[in-house]
Amino acid sequence: MSTAQILAELPKLPKPELKAIRRRLQELAERDEDVALCDQTALAGAQLLDRMEEEDARLSKGRGLER
Repeated sequence: MSTAQILAELPKLPKPELKAIRRRLQELAERDEDVALCDQTALAGAQLLDRMEEEDARLSKGRGLER
């Protein structure tokens, strides 16, 4: 089966089967070092943003600037 045929059949699948396919594709992507590095970088960025927002909220609250 060609890639084009597989892609054409995807919209015809029931949701549970699509979910299983997404899960399997995610598993395969996690094996790729580049994908893993991107995931780690995105997580680190999100954690940094969370810390910055928490600090901003703490400082704003201390100055009576609650949001």
